[in-house]
Amino acid sequence: MKKSVDSILQEVLEKINPPKTDLDIIKNSLKEFLAKFGKNLKSLKINAEIFIGGSFAKDTLIKKDYYDIDIFVRFDKKYENNKISDLTAKVLKGIKNFSKIHGSRDYFRINIGPSFFIELIPVIRIKNQKQAINITDLSYFHVKYIKRKLKSKKILDEVRFAKAFCYANNCYGAESYINGFSGYSLELLILYYSSFLKFIKAMSKVEDKLIIDIEKHYKNKSQIMMDVNSSKLKSPIILIDPTYKQRNALAALSEETFKKFQRDCKKFLQNPDIKEFELKKIDLEKIKNNAKKRRYEFILIMAETNKQLGDVAGSKLLKFHKHFGYEIGKVFEIKNKGFDYSGKKVAEYFFVVKKRKQIIFSGPMVKDKKNLMTFKKKHRHTFVKSKRIYAKEQVKFNIKEFVKNWKNKNTQKLKEMSITELKVIN
Repeated sequence: MKKSVDSILQEVLEKINPPKTDLDIIKNSLKEFLAKFGKNLKSLKINAEIFIGGSFAKDTLIKKDYYDIDIFVRFDKKYENNKISDLTAKVLKGIKNFSKIHGSRDYFRINIGPSFFIELIPVIRIKNQKQAINITDLSYFHVKYIKRKLKSKKILDEVRFAKAFCYANNCYGAESYINGFSGYSLELLILYYSSFLKFIKAMSKVEDKLIIDIEKHYKNKSQIMMDVNSSKLKSPIILIDPTYKQRNALAALSEETFKKFQRDCKKFLQNPDIKEFELKKIDLEKIKNNAKKRRYEFILIMAETNKQLGDVAGSKLLKFHKHFGYEIGKVFEIKNKGFDYSGKKVAEYFFVVKKRKQIIFSGPMVKDKKNLMTFKKKHRHTFVKSKRIYAKEQVKFNIKEFVKNWKNKNTQKLKEMSITELKVIN
């Protein structure tokens, strides 16, 4: 007998609420950190205030393998925008296990333990949103708005369902290697639709670009298209930020991520199952065995970048995964592929491929006599089509040999794409 959606969601709620032990660790660690940081701030006579942001502040935190808590340092406007990161670093002196993360404005990560870290973000204290120099300056207003609008336990639970569902289906996060839903955007969407089920039902039916303006800042669609920066209007959903009307809170959402999310929504609605709220981990052994049964080749590759861990490294590794998949596709028919990024400087790629019987190489135009002769010397079996010469070659190597040869021939390309290591691990 199938369980009802309500009973499934009740089970989900019990699993996704952070346990008291986790919350106690977070609260005690935050108290200790804020006491040290506040003391340093006072002794340096820096005019700044601290506020806690993110899901923790808004009471929409879900259980994860690790927790990241956002703390914002709001500096008085008298401080120069390009100096507040350096000032934050000064205040952090004497506090252990912190590192600087480079971005549009540098911020800091403080490792508290194996499953918890703080992201300390310097911002300018502004009175209204138009004064924002950096997007993070708006975070204070986001927290205030959500805390004012989402108060009941029921609506907060609905937000948790949405976050847990997106997290489990790998579309939670605005980072460029995810291009998904930020926590703030999900809070706004639940506010708009009033429940998780109504939200995913609406999302599953979206065909054209959807525009949501919760506070009705604009009279019509054409006003939005004229007022909001065109580069921020490319996402499949335009969600006008209630706290700043010229911002699309879903600008990071890609068409690819959204289409996958729609499939996940439809799957759950057609066959509600608690498994849809469980983090999807790639079963490489199963994929490998299935490939073997079908007489396909399986390969697992590790790629490493020299770029800063997090969004920068993740986006570089994803970009290379797409490029390398394109290169493999010239020689092999790709049956399955995957990308797994841990948040550090390393990613794993897997490919399941079927060897093509032959490859077609494109050569020069027939009238290019010099290069024509060079091409003919290199390739035995050639033919002409539309005044261009082509060659047919048999594929005599497997996928592992292809990777080795490609790596040896493309050291410059690897360097250009910031890839410091590429090796077969299975």
